Amino acid sequence: MSHTVLQILLAAIVVLPLVGAVAALLPAPPGLKGKDPDQAVLRHGVTVTGAVLALSVALAAGFDHDHPARMQATTDISWIPALGVRIHLGVDGISLPLLVLTALLTFLCALYSYSKMPSGPSPKAFVALLLVLESGTLATFAVLDLMLFFLAFEMVLIPMYFLIARWGGEGRERAAWRFILYTLLGSVVMLLGLLLIGIKGGTFDMVALATDNGSGLGHTTQVIAVLAIGIGLAVKAPMWPLHSWLPDAHTAAPTAGSVLLAGVLLKMGTYGFVRIVLPIAPEGAHAFAPYLAAFAAVGIVYGSLVCLALARSGGKGDLKRLIAYSSVGHMGFVLLGIATLTPTGINGALFANIAHGLITGLLFFLVGAIKDRYGTSDLDELSGLTGAALYGRAPRLGGLLAFGAVASLGLPGLAGFWGEMLAMFGSFRPADGLSRPAFLTFMALAGLGTLLTAAYLLVVVRRVCMGGDGDGDGVTPATAPGPSGALADVRPYEFAAWTPLVALTVLAGLWPAALLGLTDPAVQQLLGGGN
Repeated sequence: MSHTVLQILLAAIVVLPLVGAVAALLPAPPGLKGKDPDQAVLRHGVTVTGAVLALSVALAAGFDHDHPARMQATTDISWIPALGVRIHLGVDGISLPLLVLTALLTFLCALYSYSKMPSGPSPKAFVALLLVLESGTLATFAVLDLMLFFLAFEMVLIPMYFLIARWGGEGRERAAWRFILYTLLGSVVMLLGLLLIGIKGGTFDMVALATDNGSGLGHTTQVIAVLAIGIGLAVKAPMWPLHSWLPDAHTAAPTAGSVLLAGVLLKMGTYGFVRIVLPIAPEGAHAFAPYLAAFAAVGIVYGSLVCLALARSGGKGDLKRLIAYSSVGHMGFVLLGIATLTPTGINGALFANIAHGLITGLLFFLVGAIKDRYGTSDLDELSGLTGAALYGRAPRLGGLLAFGAVASLGLPGLAGFWGEMLAMFGSFRPADGLSRPAFLTFMALAGLGTLLTAAYLLVVVRRVCMGGDGDGDGVTPATAPGPSGALADVRPYEFAAWTPLVALTVLAGLWPAALLGLTDPAVQQLLGGGN
């Protein structure tokens, strides 16, 4: 496929959701009809996100897979000459998978919401916010200018705030405020670091700065810049102990909001470490790598222990909150892989990013469906309901939850295995100049985290799918009896929304080379300064 066609495809992928968001606010979305205006605008959301997904697949098909380290589909236009800011777009083997993942998850959320719209204000606003969120996320992975990266990074905050605050569940106002305040504070600090790099480096162009590999930036400048940028990215990742906004946001968010928050928004932080911090300020990255790895390792164990406490009977655990805390642990593996500064670890981090998006996106879809059927996602209530075992009442739904759980705990043959394994391999032999004993300790902690992850996820499967209490005493806690009889099993719209995630989780687990073949050449070049 020619460069011009790829260029047009990438520009359209970023801009089309914005155009669709404006159209959604019109009195009647053009060209679409439904039983009523609400159905028409929801159908409009499915159409626009479906078109973006089709364009993303076409871009991936036309991508030169023989040279994934080269920036492709590039557009470079002067935007603000006085500040040296340019509209610079492009994709390589690092950003392309994230671009396609974003388009896929947004389409599946629009498709799911078409049949199961969350209660709240007008669907017009919901669809418009969903499309603005998609555009900002896609732009984050496509832009190659530091100032445009910051604008795209910030663009997603407002729509996610309103999705939580207006369509969320109990405690949504508090959760939305915590989300926006934490992320905005981190972004302000990150902006200072980006400005420092741009001013000292003489350009905001990420490709040029990566090619220089920090040669135009002094050691002190790099250390200060990495500290400032790293704080902003760590809040979004989220890295322990800057994670406390995440559980509330996930618990209160509507299903579509939780899927996108876990599936793509968290990836913006870890992507920033790989795209900006490592190639542009390598000395600063090297100085902070042990600290990043330490926080990541603690986050892995901490997230797993909290999940185990929530999973046990009497722990007042909400299933949605448990999966949110599991993200702290899983993203800890991503940060640990990045901190090794090795191709093995960084490839593992990028793989774990995609795997987490697929698996956790599926889990949040499933929890939304369970809450829709039972009216609760509280584990004590679920395990105490008479005849509540999913295997007996909705076997396909129970089977999918068990599948998501074993994929999340890293079962070999599924997507969750490879990223975590490669991150630990990278820790076994970190980059030159990093303390191997320290990283071996971090690897051991990560290994402990995998055991704890298996423990709490198996407890969840036992309690929700089999009706056990999770304490091992065989006694189910006494609660009010729930509805008897069969539950509605997987509905057609749920089957349509979940099947791609299941299939890709299996495909990535059985054929990891499909993704690693894209990322590895790009990572090798990135660590070598773009040469």
